[in-house]
Amino acid sequence: MTFQLGLDITAPAAQVFDFVADFTTMPNWYSAVRRVERVGGNGGLGTRYHVYRDLPGGPARNDVSITTYSHGEEVIFTSLSGPTPFTYRYLVRPEQATTKLILEGTISASGLTGPAALLGPLAERLFKSGMRDNLGTLKQLLEKPTAPRHDSPEGRRRR
Repeated sequence: MTFQLGLDITAPAAQVFDFVADFTTMPNWYSAVRRVERVGGNGGLGTRYHVYRDLPGGPARNDVSITTYSHGEEVIFTSLSGPTPFTYRYLVRPEQATTKLILEGTISASGLTGPAALLGPLAERLFKSGMRDNLGTLKQLLEKPTAPRHDSPEGRRRR
């Protein structure tokens, strides 16, 4: 399944990019993600992560890499292993009073186990709805008057 979601965030483009480009911030705003460990790289192209998620079939780990990186503009995360293969392309576009964040993604329900494996296309549609909710949480987090920096302890605290 391929999808595209966009939203306007009332925060500086640099802050939005730095936050989404750091995959370790995901537990703060992505409901299925419990923990992210950076296992290689410095945050740019080629950086690798272990991502621990709660899926309908149970706990899962994906190995993820940054496969495209243009500072301040674009970052692509690609799962290298694990269930529900995905690619997330985040684009950040400064506008007059806001920042436009666009997520172009592909995800597959392949790799799900148990009863969840029978959901197939329905699971993919549910994912898009859940991702819309996750981006809403991201927007709220970044628009707080004292929005945490991505590298601060508050920025890593789970909501």
